[in-house]
Amino acid sequence: MKVWIDQDLCTGDGICAEICPDIFEMHDDGLAYVKEADWPTMYGPDGSPTGEPVYKMAGGMAGVPDEHLDATIESAEECPGECITSRFFDGQSWFNPPGSVFRHWPPGKR
Repeated sequence: MKVWIDQDLCTGDGICAEICPDIFEMHDDGLAYVKEADWPTMYGPDGSPTGEPVYKMAGGMAGVPDEHLDATIESAEECPGECITSRFFDGQSWFNPPGSVFRHWPPGKR
């Protein structure tokens, strides 16, 4: 699964970062961003806290390892801004399952 946050919809509550800090992190701008699970910070694999987060909006999808799937889904369920979007891969194409708690991209298309 891959996941990203639409910062335009993020309310900055930080619930996602509390539930799954290995995938979600809060920025100084008050918004949440995604990161790869093996990165120390949202700034990339070297962890240097300078510049902008590596992954922003739809242009930055982080991979979610199996051990973080449940926490990532819980983060989406609890998110008041409904800003967390994901994609699942079935070996041939990316999709969102019907009834998914995640936002669908493009919006309105399932």
